[in-house]
Amino acid sequence: MTFFEELSKIFPVDRLLTDKEMLSPYESDGLTAFAVTPRGVVIPETQEEVIEVVKICAQHKVPFVSRGSGTSLSGGTLPVENGIVIALNRLNRIVELDPKRRVAVVEPGVINLDVTKAAQPHGLHFAPDPSSQIICTIGGNIAFNSGGAHCLKYGMTANHVLGMKVVLATGEVVEFGGDSLENNGPDYHGLFCGSEGLFGVVLESTLRLLPKAEKFHTVLVGYDSTEKAGDAVSAIVASGILPGAMEIMDRLAIDAAEAAVDAGYPKDAKSVLIVELEGPTEQVESERKELDKILEASGPLELQVAKDAAARLKIWKGRKSAFSAVGRLSPDFIVQDGVVPRKRLGEALRRIEEISQKHGLRVANVFHAGDGNLHPLILYDGTVEGELERGEALAGEILEMCIEMGGSITGEHGVGMEKRAYLPKMFSDLDIEFLMETRKAFDPDQIANPGKMFPEGQAPSLTLYGLHPLEKKGIASRH
Repeated sequence: MTFFEELSKIFPVDRLLTDKEMLSPYESDGLTAFAVTPRGVVIPETQEEVIEVVKICAQHKVPFVSRGSGTSLSGGTLPVENGIVIALNRLNRIVELDPKRRVAVVEPGVINLDVTKAAQPHGLHFAPDPSSQIICTIGGNIAFNSGGAHCLKYGMTANHVLGMKVVLATGEVVEFGGDSLENNGPDYHGLFCGSEGLFGVVLESTLRLLPKAEKFHTVLVGYDSTEKAGDAVSAIVASGILPGAMEIMDRLAIDAAEAAVDAGYPKDAKSVLIVELEGPTEQVESERKELDKILEASGPLELQVAKDAAARLKIWKGRKSAFSAVGRLSPDFIVQDGVVPRKRLGEALRRIEEISQKHGLRVANVFHAGDGNLHPLILYDGTVEGELERGEALAGEILEMCIEMGGSITGEHGVGMEKRAYLPKMFSDLDIEFLMETRKAFDPDQIANPGKMFPEGQAPSLTLYGLHPLEKKGIASRH
């Protein structure tokens, strides 16, 4: 029996897609500069169907890529030409929500924000809050260890996953962790967070829920330079205050957010800093006094304090719309993701401006200032010959700068397809070999999301599964 004959025994025709017209929506993820048409797409509705698909793939040695909403910005869910896509959006059940134990058990297709919506009546929330939280799925959050604006205080997705049920690429179903912060033995569920789908498919995850903060204090500060905003961040951190979030946006990003959602950001500022304190009322009031002194001494042009929940949400709406809003300033743009030490933020911004001028392309900067996670948005026009290539070169120089400064090539977007070439600049050959051997321990045949993360020449699956070279679209965009 052929591969597709076996699949057709499980899936009706409307959930087993093979026509090119039906496959085209799955050719790319958020990194649309690259496109690959898979052999087929399966749309399971139960965990058992996912398990059966993976077993069939293992038997026939057919590569697969699992994906949710496809919001990856690094090409992490780019299909494999000779493989299939397992679309997990219909596995969207919140299996259990226990407010007493403060845990939620969810399937991989559950939308990030829906977990918080379900937990809110109990005074709880799910802390990781990436900008795409209204559409990104928990499975994707786990695959790329997503963070968000509040990761400074609460950490990444890995800090909020207690356990998981997984089907490995071999078809074996295993469970890691549990429903407690106390675990014995290897932290396999922690290893799965950020593994970019190279081990298998998460079927269920047990998430840690946190009490909603008793009080918020959100401040929007405008400066006449990004350097001053960076200095303010350093002063806040040095004071010992731990805000829930600290975000910086430069003038281009401000213009985009204003055009999109009219967030009320300062009109004359070259940068804005968003600082949010949250926690028990007494603690917030105490920290607020210290924060006020630091901000007043930082040379602000303007300072706005959110007076109520609506004003706070308006400030955050501007920040969270920044990525998509930049599309109002440019037909195409690249969203880069790298990390530098906090104390070198000002230097990094100056370097990015120099690199921008060198390549003749504008860069809008949005970043999680508290942990040094940069998100430069590189603006280009894909219809102009050579601009995409210049944008990619600019993005690469930013990654090299991050490595030079002792940072990382990724904070939360993953390596995927986009950053494979930079892995050897950050890790030694021995490090990469160890990473590959770890992957093979879970997926000996390397059929789970092959061709991602590892550089050319160090991942045999690239050529084997038709993933290299990738065909670029004539008019490409990455937004």
